[in-house]
Amino acid sequence: MANPEQPEKEFEEKVVQVNRVSKKTKGGNKIGFSALMVVGDKKGRVGIGLGKAADVSSAIRKGSTYAQKRLIRVPMKGTTIPHEIRIKLGAAKLLLKPAPPGSGVIAGGPVRAVVEAAGIRDVVAKILGTANKASNVYVTFEALKRLKNVTLKVH
Repeated sequence: MANPEQPEKEFEEKVVQVNRVSKKTKGGNKIGFSALMVVGDKKGRVGIGLGKAADVSSAIRKGSTYAQKRLIRVPMKGTTIPHEIRIKLGAAKLLLKPAPPGSGVIAGGPVRAVVEAAGIRDVVAKILGTANKASNVYVTFEALKRLKNVTLKVH
């Protein structure tokens, strides 16, 4: 049972990566954290954000806030995507293909996080070129942005 004081969360948040970063300064090392977040409502809306702060929880909160401000709507055909897409962004190359109902999300970690947050339940994905999680999240987001709603008209 849900807590009455706690409002129901509209978005599901997922932490993809937390990085510890340090900077050399005259007085010593400055340590901070960056958190790559994916938020989605599982109904076709998804966003990604990178939050940076002195502690992990603040970085996660910032990343989540940024992601909610940059939401996109993903066109869907049933439980899958409308068409195949190949995209290259930086070193990351991505192939996203529609899959028949019931086949599930066949994708690696960063791609899976974005696709599941968007609410896509059947898709096949292959990431090539880099193992960098941030690059892979950004290329997946860009691919979902570029999807078009394909409707065939039969005369």
